[in-house]
Amino acid sequence: MPREIRKFTTHSEKETFELGYRISRELKAGDTISLEGDLGTGKTVLTKGIAAGLGIGNPITSPTFTLVNSYEGRCILHHFDVYRVGDSEELLEIGWEEYFTDDAICIVEWGDRISDILPENTIVIRLERDERDYDSRIITIEKEIL
Repeated sequence: MPREIRKFTTHSEKETFELGYRISRELKAGDTISLEGDLGTGKTVLTKGIAAGLGIGNPITSPTFTLVNSYEGRCILHHFDVYRVGDSEELLEIGWEEYFTDDAICIVEWGDRISDILPENTIVIRLERDERDYDSRIITIEKEIL
């Protein structure tokens, strides 16, 4: 299936947040996003922007130790951080598949570590530091198009 690839450059946390807000307008219940990038590249900041765009007023924190946080907005948002997960089996044992429903959006930080169990049509967002400017990020969005 063909994939659409879009690239953005943000120059601050505020701009990364705002890009997340804009991305939220294109999302619908049932979508899954895999956020990929090194530590400190803005995965959680982008998630905060997406959550704000979904009408979620609660503070968004990375669920590094709890594995998943769920929030209510215009639809349910399940926010995963699988950085500390050993392998996909560990997630399957906690009922991973039950979170991926038609009434929720799932965001998986470090999704590339468990890509074998991500749903088909997962939107991949890669965040990288711009080598020329420490505060800037190059953000690539890749998704299947019909």
